[in-house]
Amino acid sequence: MNPVRLKAIIRKEFYHLIRDYRSLYLAFAIPLILIILFGYALNLDVNNVETVVIDHDKTELSRDFLSKLSASPYFHIAAHLNETKTATDYLDHNLTTAVIVIPPGFMNDTRADRTASLQIIIDGSDPNFAGIVRSYLTAISEQYNQKLLINFLNRQGLAKINPPVDGRIRVWFNEDLESRNFIIPGIIAIIIMIVGALLTSLVIAREYENGTMETIKSLPIRAGEFYQGKATPYFLIALIDVLIAMILGQVLFGVVMKGNFWLMLTATSLYILVALSLGLFISNVTKSQMLANQMAILTTYLPSLLLSNFVFPIINMPDFLQYITYAVPARYYIDILTGIYLRNTGFSYLWPSMAVLFAFFVALSALNYRILKKEGL
Repeated sequence: MNPVRLKAIIRKEFYHLIRDYRSLYLAFAIPLILIILFGYALNLDVNNVETVVIDHDKTELSRDFLSKLSASPYFHIAAHLNETKTATDYLDHNLTTAVIVIPPGFMNDTRADRTASLQIIIDGSDPNFAGIVRSYLTAISEQYNQKLLINFLNRQGLAKINPPVDGRIRVWFNEDLESRNFIIPGIIAIIIMIVGALLTSLVIAREYENGTMETIKSLPIRAGEFYQGKATPYFLIALIDVLIAMILGQVLFGVVMKGNFWLMLTATSLYILVALSLGLFISNVTKSQMLANQMAILTTYLPSLLLSNFVFPIINMPDFLQYITYAVPARYYIDILTGIYLRNTGFSYLWPSMAVLFAFFVALSALNYRILKKEGL
Protein backbone atom coordinates (compact mmCIF):
# COMPACT_ATOMS: atom_id res chain seq x y z
CA MET A 1 0.00 0.00 0.00
CA ASN A 2 1.48 3.29 -1.11
CA PRO A 3 1.13 6.01 1.59
CA VAL A 4 1.34 8.80 -1.00
CA ARG A 5 -1.62 7.49 -3.00
CA LEU A 6 -3.54 6.75 0.21
CA LYS A 7 -2.95 10.30 1.45
CA ALA A 8 -4.18 11.69 -1.88
CA ILE A 9 -7.47 9.76 -1.67
CA ILE A 10 -8.01 10.81 1.96
CA ARG A 11 -7.33 14.44 1.06
CA LYS A 12 -9.76 14.25 -1.88
CA GLU A 13 -12.52 12.90 0.38
CA PHE A 14 -11.85 15.56 3.01
CA TYR A 15 -12.09 18.27 0.35
CA HIS A 16 -15.42 16.88 -0.76
CA LEU A 17 -16.72 16.88 2.83
CA ILE A 18 -15.65 20.50 3.31
CA ARG A 19 -17.40 21.56 0.11
CA ASP A 20 -20.51 19.52 0.90
CA TYR A 21 -21.70 21.42 3.98
CA ARG A 22 -24.87 19.30 4.15
CA SER A 23 -22.85 16.17 4.89
CA LEU A 24 -20.91 17.97 7.60
CA TYR A 25 -24.15 19.26 9.09
CA LEU A 26 -25.55 15.73 9.04
CA ALA A 27 -22.39 14.35 10.60
CA PHE A 28 -22.09 16.78 13.52
CA ALA A 29 -25.66 17.94 14.14
CA ILE A 30 -27.15 14.44 14.40
CA PRO A 31 -25.36 13.50 17.67
CA LEU A 32 -26.64 16.65 19.38
CA ILE A 33 -30.19 16.20 18.06
CA LEU A 34 -30.37 12.49 18.92
CA ILE A 35 -28.95 12.94 22.41
CA ILE A 36 -31.48 15.66 23.20
CA LEU A 37 -34.46 13.91 21.58
CA PHE A 38 -33.78 10.43 22.90
CA GLY A 39 -32.49 11.62 26.27
CA TYR A 40 -35.48 13.80 27.07
CA ALA A 41 -38.30 12.28 24.99
CA LEU A 42 -37.56 8.55 25.19
CA ASN A 43 -38.28 7.91 28.85
CA LEU A 44 -39.45 4.46 29.87
CA ASP A 45 -39.84 5.36 33.54
CA VAL A 46 -43.41 5.41 34.88
CA ASN A 47 -43.82 8.40 37.20
CA ASN A 48 -46.57 10.90 38.03
CA VAL A 49 -49.35 8.82 36.50
CA GLU A 50 -52.37 11.05 36.06
CA THR A 51 -55.08 9.65 38.37
CA VAL A 52 -58.61 10.79 39.16
CA VAL A 53 -60.49 9.77 42.27
CA ILE A 54 -64.18 9.24 43.06
CA ASP A 55 -64.61 9.00 46.83
CA HIS A 56 -68.19 8.05 47.63
CA ASP A 57 -67.27 7.17 51.21
CA LYS A 58 -65.59 10.46 52.24
CA THR A 59 -64.39 9.06 55.54
CA GLU A 60 -61.17 9.16 57.48
CA LEU A 61 -60.11 5.76 56.13
CA SER A 62 -60.76 6.60 52.48
CA ARG A 63 -58.83 9.86 52.82
CA ASP A 64 -55.99 7.95 54.45
CA PHE A 65 -55.78 5.53 51.52
CA LEU A 66 -55.78 8.39 49.03
CA SER A 67 -53.03 10.16 50.96
CA LYS A 68 -50.88 7.03 50.67
CA LEU A 69 -51.52 7.02 46.94
CA SER A 70 -50.74 10.71 46.57
CA ALA A 71 -47.53 10.38 48.59
CA SER A 72 -46.20 7.86 46.08
CA PRO A 73 -43.93 9.36 43.38
CA TYR A 74 -45.65 7.15 40.81
CA PHE A 75 -49.10 8.78 40.99
CA HIS A 76 -50.48 12.28 40.72
CA ILE A 77 -54.10 12.82 41.73
CA ALA A 78 -55.31 15.22 39.07
CA ALA A 79 -58.93 15.59 40.17
CA HIS A 80 -61.53 14.51 42.72
CA LEU A 81 -64.77 13.74 40.87
CA ASN A 82 -68.32 13.10 42.00
CA GLU A 83 -69.62 10.60 39.42
CA THR A 84 -68.35 7.78 37.24
CA LYS A 85 -69.57 9.36 33.99
CA THR A 86 -67.15 12.26 34.45
CA ALA A 87 -64.31 9.82 35.04
CA THR A 88 -65.27 8.03 31.82
CA ASP A 89 -65.00 11.34 29.97
CA TYR A 90 -61.52 11.81 31.44
CA LEU A 91 -60.49 8.41 30.11
CA ASP A 92 -62.08 9.00 26.69
CA HIS A 93 -60.25 12.32 26.28
CA ASN A 94 -56.93 10.86 27.46
CA LEU A 95 -56.85 13.16 30.50
CA THR A 96 -56.12 10.37 32.95
CA THR A 97 -54.61 6.89 33.03
CA ALA A 98 -56.18 5.48 36.19
CA VAL A 99 -59.48 5.96 38.04
CA ILE A 100 -59.88 5.04 41.70
CA VAL A 101 -63.47 4.54 42.88
CA ILE A 102 -64.05 4.16 46.62
CA PRO A 103 -67.63 2.91 47.25
CA PRO A 104 -69.91 3.96 50.13
CA GLY A 105 -69.40 1.97 53.31
CA PHE A 106 -65.66 1.48 52.70
CA MET A 107 -64.71 2.35 56.28
CA ASN A 108 -67.71 0.58 57.83
CA ASP A 109 -66.87 -2.68 56.06
CA THR A 110 -63.23 -2.42 57.09
CA ARG A 111 -63.98 -1.62 60.72
CA ALA A 112 -66.51 -4.49 60.82
CA ASP A 113 -63.76 -6.87 59.59
CA ARG A 114 -65.55 -7.40 56.29
CA THR A 115 -63.92 -7.29 52.87
CA ALA A 116 -64.08 -3.75 51.51
CA SER A 117 -64.30 -3.35 47.74
CA LEU A 118 -62.20 -0.87 45.79
CA GLN A 119 -62.62 -0.28 42.05
CA ILE A 120 -59.59 0.58 39.91
CA ILE A 121 -59.93 1.39 36.21
CA ILE A 122 -56.77 1.61 34.07
CA ASP A 123 -56.40 2.81 30.50
CA GLY A 124 -54.98 -0.20 28.64
CA SER A 125 -54.25 1.56 25.33
CA ASP A 126 -50.56 1.09 26.04
CA PRO A 127 -50.40 -2.43 27.51
CA ASN A 128 -46.84 -2.10 28.78
CA PHE A 129 -47.57 1.17 30.57
CA ALA A 130 -50.87 -0.17 31.91
CA GLY A 131 -49.16 -3.29 33.23
CA ILE A 132 -46.64 -1.23 35.17
CA VAL A 133 -49.38 1.02 36.58
CA ARG A 134 -51.35 -2.04 37.66
CA SER A 135 -48.34 -3.51 39.44
CA TYR A 136 -47.78 -0.21 41.28
CA LEU A 137 -51.41 -0.03 42.38
CA THR A 138 -51.33 -3.67 43.46
CA ALA A 139 -48.25 -3.03 45.57
CA ILE A 140 -49.80 0.02 47.24
CA SER A 141 -53.00 -1.92 47.96
CA GLU A 142 -51.06 -4.79 49.50
CA GLN A 143 -49.07 -2.42 51.70
CA TYR A 144 -52.28 -0.79 52.88
CA ASN A 145 -53.82 -4.20 53.53
CA GLN A 146 -50.83 -5.11 55.66
CA LYS A 147 -51.27 -1.91 57.67
CA LEU A 148 -54.96 -2.67 58.26
CA LEU A 149 -54.14 -6.25 59.24
CA ILE A 150 -51.68 -5.06 61.86
CA ASN A 151 -54.31 -2.71 63.26
CA PHE A 152 -56.81 -5.60 63.37
CA LEU A 153 -54.35 -7.80 65.28
CA ASN A 154 -53.67 -4.98 67.71
CA ARG A 155 -57.40 -4.62 68.36
CA GLN A 156 -57.63 -8.36 69.01
CA GLY A 157 -54.71 -8.20 71.42
CA LEU A 158 -52.63 -10.55 69.27
CA ALA A 159 -48.95 -10.27 68.49
CA LYS A 160 -47.82 -9.11 65.09
CA ILE A 161 -47.43 -11.96 62.62
CA ASN A 162 -44.17 -11.78 60.71
CA PRO A 163 -44.30 -13.07 57.11
CA PRO A 164 -42.45 -16.39 56.63
CA VAL A 165 -40.41 -15.06 53.69
CA ASP A 166 -38.59 -11.75 53.90
CA GLY A 167 -37.42 -10.86 50.40
CA ARG A 168 -34.63 -8.29 50.44
CA ILE A 169 -34.18 -6.85 46.97
CA ARG A 170 -31.04 -5.09 45.86
CA VAL A 171 -30.63 -3.68 42.36
CA TRP A 172 -27.20 -3.85 40.76
CA PHE A 173 -25.74 -1.82 37.86
CA ASN A 174 -28.66 0.65 37.62
CA GLU A 175 -29.60 1.24 41.24
CA ASP A 176 -32.04 4.08 40.53
CA LEU A 177 -33.78 2.10 37.75
CA GLU A 178 -33.61 5.12 35.43
CA SER A 179 -34.09 4.34 31.76
CA ARG A 180 -31.72 7.12 30.65
CA ASN A 181 -28.79 5.17 32.09
CA PHE A 182 -29.09 2.64 29.26
CA ILE A 183 -30.79 4.84 26.66
CA ILE A 184 -27.94 7.37 26.47
CA PRO A 185 -25.25 4.72 25.81
CA GLY A 186 -27.54 3.04 23.28
CA ILE A 187 -27.81 6.27 21.32
CA ILE A 188 -24.09 5.99 20.58
CA ALA A 189 -24.74 2.84 18.55
CA ILE A 190 -27.45 4.65 16.55
CA ILE A 191 -25.18 7.65 15.94
CA ILE A 192 -22.37 5.47 14.63
CA MET A 193 -24.69 3.70 12.21
CA ILE A 194 -26.08 6.98 10.91
CA VAL A 195 -22.72 8.70 10.49
CA GLY A 196 -20.79 5.58 9.53
CA ALA A 197 -23.18 3.67 7.30
CA LEU A 198 -25.54 6.32 5.92
CA LEU A 199 -22.81 8.76 4.91
CA THR A 200 -20.40 6.19 3.50
CA SER A 201 -23.20 4.51 1.56
CA LEU A 202 -23.12 7.55 -0.73
CA VAL A 203 -19.35 7.73 -1.20
CA ILE A 204 -18.68 5.25 -4.02
CA ALA A 205 -22.18 5.62 -5.50
CA ARG A 206 -21.42 9.33 -5.92
CA GLU A 207 -18.31 8.51 -7.93
CA TYR A 208 -20.36 6.35 -10.29
CA GLU A 209 -23.10 8.94 -10.71
CA ASN A 210 -20.63 11.78 -11.33
CA GLY A 211 -18.73 9.69 -13.85
CA THR A 212 -15.44 9.99 -11.96
CA MET A 213 -15.16 6.30 -11.20
CA GLU A 214 -13.77 5.58 -14.67
CA THR A 215 -11.07 8.20 -14.10
CA ILE A 216 -10.20 6.63 -10.75
CA LYS A 217 -9.90 3.21 -12.39
CA SER A 218 -7.36 4.60 -14.84
CA LEU A 219 -5.14 5.85 -12.04
CA PRO A 220 -2.46 3.67 -10.38
CA ILE A 221 -4.64 3.12 -7.29
CA ARG A 222 -5.19 -0.25 -5.67
CA ALA A 223 -8.46 -1.47 -4.25
CA GLY A 224 -7.16 -1.46 -0.67
CA GLU A 225 -5.90 2.11 -0.96
CA PHE A 226 -9.17 3.32 -2.42
CA TYR A 227 -11.19 1.49 0.25
CA GLN A 228 -9.11 2.77 3.15
CA GLY A 229 -8.86 6.29 1.75
CA LYS A 230 -12.63 6.58 1.42
CA ALA A 231 -13.26 5.26 4.93
CA THR A 232 -10.65 7.20 6.92
CA PRO A 233 -12.36 10.66 6.98
CA TYR A 234 -15.65 9.15 8.11
CA PHE A 235 -13.89 7.07 10.76
CA LEU A 236 -12.49 10.26 12.31
CA ILE A 237 -15.87 12.02 12.09
CA ALA A 238 -17.67 9.09 13.72
CA LEU A 239 -15.08 8.94 16.50
CA ILE A 240 -15.51 12.66 17.19
CA ASP A 241 -19.29 12.20 17.24
CA VAL A 242 -18.98 9.43 19.81
CA LEU A 243 -16.85 11.63 22.07
CA ILE A 244 -19.40 14.44 21.70
CA ALA A 245 -22.22 12.03 22.62
CA MET A 246 -20.31 10.80 25.67
CA ILE A 247 -19.68 14.36 26.88
CA LEU A 248 -23.28 15.46 26.29
CA GLY A 249 -24.60 12.35 28.05
CA GLN A 250 -22.53 13.17 31.11
CA VAL A 251 -23.17 16.94 31.13
CA LEU A 252 -26.89 16.95 30.28
CA PHE A 253 -28.05 13.71 31.92
CA GLY A 254 -25.34 12.74 34.37
CA VAL A 255 -24.72 9.37 32.70
CA VAL A 256 -21.14 8.50 33.59
CA MET A 257 -19.23 5.58 32.14
CA LYS A 258 -18.22 3.14 34.89
CA GLY A 259 -15.82 1.01 32.84
CA ASN A 260 -12.46 1.59 31.21
CA PHE A 261 -12.33 4.46 28.71
CA TRP A 262 -9.71 2.84 26.48
CA LEU A 263 -11.68 -0.39 26.29
CA MET A 264 -14.69 1.70 25.28
CA LEU A 265 -12.60 3.46 22.63
CA THR A 266 -11.29 0.16 21.27
CA ALA A 267 -14.73 -1.44 21.03
CA THR A 268 -16.16 1.74 19.51
CA SER A 269 -13.43 1.90 16.88
CA LEU A 270 -14.16 -1.69 15.95
CA TYR A 271 -17.89 -0.97 15.65
CA ILE A 272 -17.19 2.13 13.55
CA LEU A 273 -15.13 0.00 11.16
CA VAL A 274 -18.06 -2.41 10.84
CA ALA A 275 -20.46 0.47 10.11
CA LEU A 276 -18.11 2.01 7.53
CA SER A 277 -17.57 -1.35 5.82
CA LEU A 278 -21.31 -1.95 5.69
CA GLY A 279 -21.93 1.50 4.22
CA LEU A 280 -19.22 1.08 1.58
CA PHE A 281 -20.58 -2.36 0.71
CA ILE A 282 -24.03 -0.87 0.08
CA SER A 283 -22.46 1.89 -2.00
CA ASN A 284 -20.45 -0.67 -4.00
CA VAL A 285 -23.49 -2.80 -4.74
CA THR A 286 -26.08 -0.15 -5.56
CA LYS A 287 -23.98 2.46 -7.44
CA SER A 288 -26.88 4.90 -6.92
CA GLN A 289 -27.01 7.49 -4.15
CA MET A 290 -30.80 7.39 -3.78
CA LEU A 291 -30.96 3.61 -3.69
CA ALA A 292 -27.93 3.44 -1.40
CA ASN A 293 -29.50 5.87 1.05
CA GLN A 294 -32.75 3.87 1.18
CA MET A 295 -30.94 0.56 1.58
CA ALA A 296 -28.73 2.00 4.31
CA ILE A 297 -31.77 3.10 6.31
CA LEU A 298 -33.45 -0.30 5.92
CA THR A 299 -30.38 -2.43 6.62
CA THR A 300 -28.45 -0.36 9.19
CA TYR A 301 -30.44 2.33 11.03
CA LEU A 302 -33.76 0.50 11.52
CA PRO A 303 -32.25 -2.85 12.61
CA SER A 304 -29.92 -0.99 14.98
CA LEU A 305 -32.90 0.75 16.54
CA LEU A 306 -35.39 -2.13 16.60
CA LEU A 307 -33.38 -5.38 16.72
CA SER A 308 -30.40 -4.55 18.93
CA ASN A 309 -31.90 -4.90 22.43
CA PHE A 310 -31.73 -1.11 22.69
CA VAL A 311 -35.39 -0.22 23.23
CA PHE A 312 -37.22 -3.48 22.58
CA PRO A 313 -36.01 -6.57 24.49
CA ILE A 314 -34.95 -9.36 22.14
CA ILE A 315 -36.27 -12.00 24.51
CA ASN A 316 -39.84 -10.76 23.90
CA MET A 317 -39.55 -11.08 20.11
CA PRO A 318 -40.74 -14.08 18.06
CA ASP A 319 -38.20 -16.84 17.57
CA PHE A 320 -37.49 -16.07 13.91
CA LEU A 321 -36.76 -12.41 14.77
CA GLN A 322 -34.47 -13.46 17.60
CA TYR A 323 -32.39 -15.43 15.09
CA ILE A 324 -32.27 -12.43 12.75
CA THR A 325 -30.84 -10.24 15.54
CA TYR A 326 -27.64 -12.31 15.47
CA ALA A 327 -26.89 -10.67 12.09
CA VAL A 328 -27.27 -7.14 13.51
CA PRO A 329 -23.88 -5.71 14.60
CA ALA A 330 -25.56 -3.21 16.92
CA ARG A 331 -26.75 -6.09 19.12
CA TYR A 332 -23.16 -6.90 20.10
CA TYR A 333 -22.13 -3.27 20.50
CA ILE A 334 -25.14 -2.59 22.76
CA ASP A 335 -24.00 -5.53 24.89
CA ILE A 336 -20.53 -3.97 25.09
CA LEU A 337 -21.94 -0.54 25.98
CA THR A 338 -24.07 -2.04 28.75
CA GLY A 339 -21.05 -3.86 30.15
CA ILE A 340 -18.82 -0.78 30.10
CA TYR A 341 -21.33 1.90 31.09
CA LEU A 342 -23.42 0.05 33.69
CA ARG A 343 -21.70 -3.15 34.80
CA ASN A 344 -18.04 -2.02 34.76
CA THR A 345 -17.00 -5.30 33.16
CA GLY A 346 -13.65 -5.80 31.50
CA PHE A 347 -12.30 -7.38 28.34
CA SER A 348 -12.55 -10.90 29.76
CA TYR A 349 -16.36 -10.57 29.73
CA LEU A 350 -16.74 -8.54 26.54
CA TRP A 351 -14.35 -10.29 24.19
CA PRO A 352 -17.01 -12.59 22.61
CA SER A 353 -19.02 -9.58 21.38
CA MET A 354 -15.86 -7.84 20.21
CA ALA A 355 -14.80 -11.00 18.38
CA VAL A 356 -18.12 -11.09 16.51
CA LEU A 357 -17.71 -7.43 15.52
CA PHE A 358 -14.19 -8.19 14.28
CA ALA A 359 -15.56 -11.07 12.22
CA PHE A 360 -18.18 -8.72 10.71
CA PHE A 361 -15.42 -6.25 9.81
CA VAL A 362 -13.21 -8.88 8.19
CA ALA A 363 -16.07 -10.37 6.17
CA LEU A 364 -17.36 -6.99 4.94
CA SER A 365 -13.85 -5.76 4.12
CA ALA A 366 -13.18 -8.90 2.08
CA LEU A 367 -16.44 -8.41 0.16
CA ASN A 368 -15.64 -4.76 -0.54
CA TYR A 369 -12.12 -5.61 -1.68
CA ARG A 370 -13.40 -8.31 -3.99
CA ILE A 371 -16.04 -6.03 -5.54
CA LEU A 372 -13.50 -3.24 -6.09
CA LYS A 373 -11.07 -5.70 -7.70
CA LYS A 374 -13.82 -6.83 -10.07
CA GLU A 375 -14.46 -3.20 -10.96
CA GLY A 376 -10.85 -2.90 -12.12
CA LEU A 377 -9.07 -1.32 -9.14
